[in-house]
Amino acid sequence: MSDLGNTDMGYRSSTTAATSGANPPGKLWLPVWSGEVIHAYDEYNMFEGLVNSKTIPSGRSMEFPITGTVDLEAAWDAGEELMGGTNSTATTFQVTLDKRPMAAHFELDNVDLMVTQWEYRAELARQAGLVLANTRDKQIAAYLVRAGAESQRDDANASSDDDPRPDMSLDNALYSDADFANLGLSTASSSKRIEAALKVLQAIEDFCVHLQENNIPVGGVYCAVTPQAFMDIRSLGVARAADISNVYNAQPMFGGVAQAGGLGAPWSNPLGALQDSLEYMGCKIIKSNHIPSTDAPTLGEARYNLDFSTAGVKALIWQTGCVASLRLQGLKVDTVDDIRRNTVFTVASMMGGTGVLRPECCAVITSDASTTTRAALATDLGSNYATEYGANNG
Repeated sequence: MSDLGNTDMGYRSSTTAATSGANPPGKLWLPVWSGEVIHAYDEYNMFEGLVNSKTIPSGRSMEFPITGTVDLEAAWDAGEELMGGTNSTATTFQVTLDKRPMAAHFELDNVDLMVTQWEYRAELARQAGLVLANTRDKQIAAYLVRAGAESQRDDANASSDDDPRPDMSLDNALYSDADFANLGLSTASSSKRIEAALKVLQAIEDFCVHLQENNIPVGGVYCAVTPQAFMDIRSLGVARAADISNVYNAQPMFGGVAQAGGLGAPWSNPLGALQDSLEYMGCKIIKSNHIPSTDAPTLGEARYNLDFSTAGVKALIWQTGCVASLRLQGLKVDTVDDIRRNTVFTVASMMGGTGVLRPECCAVITSDASTTTRAALATDLGSNYATEYGANNG
């Protein structure tokens, strides 16, 4: 096993020579293919760039500082001694990498041919980068739900062990409504989907108000919905009935016309790429196939594999600083000749980690407005924030 070490392209690679000599088969395979996988990963990854993302060159963890709290003495009497803030001791929130890496793997029977056949090698790189990017997106989305769930807990249940900042505002309500069940539901009528899409815009407005009321800058705000819900939002105001009066009275909200505030884009632009987005009230609306809505998906560590099905999660609204994403620099690629199978086995792996920093900066849109479900969501998902904080900080 020979280690090529860190390179300027940002990957770490190793290979096992099948034959002796200076140029073993597959020597060029690793450096060429590794760079293409990294490019594909960055192209398909959505959530990592929308949260507080950090890359470390080595090590296992990174500390995010949490400062002490400033107190006010409205009338400072003569001779009165000031003793600092309520919580004058600065501490940190430590985000660690997952214990095990995630990996994309496959087998080839002629790796040297793939070096010269770019179109086939590029497809493998695309699939490997897509698989890794999708898994990372799902992990971060799971933590966005956890951050939103933590923000639903009332102050009485949010002890100082949960977060060292006193008097945190954790009363941001869930955006719950039975109408959200039709959000992005292809089998629902257009009128039902339109009503749900309008309520998403209202939830964005409410979230911006929540940030302002808690003196949090309204910047870097995002809303993630499914592709169907995205198109329903974009088509708001488009005529859906044959009645000619409705046709002439319709005013598209996101048609890119000046009368509608210049929102969206001209209808000649399909906005068909996953990276396309809409802007509303300073919030960037994105589409994602990874809204957590299933029961215990397989995403790596147990902290990601939560049951999101009963909560009815339909969309997420958050600000950049609510969740931290940690990634070890580079992509590790290994390949080995399997003489028994007459193939070349290749693995691309990477290390990542995630943690909740500011739960008050995230909200969950759910279709179940029942008190029981909301309480369960906050208890089952949000309480993990306290457990994790204690585990990371002693």
